[in-house]
Amino acid sequence: MTRIAGIDLPNNKRIEIALTYIYGIGLACAQDILQKINVNPNTKVFQLSDDDIVNIRSILDSQYQVEGELRRLQSMNIKRLMEINCYRGKRHRIGLPLRGQRTRTNARTRRGAKKTMANKKKAPKK
Repeated sequence: MTRIAGIDLPNNKRIEIALTYIYGIGLACAQDILQKINVNPNTKVFQLSDDDIVNIRSILDSQYQVEGELRRLQSMNIKRLMEINCYRGKRHRIGLPLRGQRTRTNARTRRGAKKTMANKKKAPKK
């Protein structure tokens, strides 16, 4: 298996698709990287030479923020929003949607599973 940026790329996939397994690299970025090093996007991962792999690693290190570095940057941005107490930070803190979506219905992904009424009295059995 080929290991790039701490991720094992699947050998039987096209390199264009395999690069998208790296957090922070989408299809457009993968195509851009392959174009810079002149590699055919239809090449399978196991067919890559060692030089190609080294070139991909060097481009990722120098021009892109991927994996742990990108995750850390995103979490720091969210913490900053919560610290300055802006609207988006407050929504992050209480776990609600932050981009204007309605919450009266829908929003199940952010709000969690449907909850029943708390301490609802049941009718006594006779």
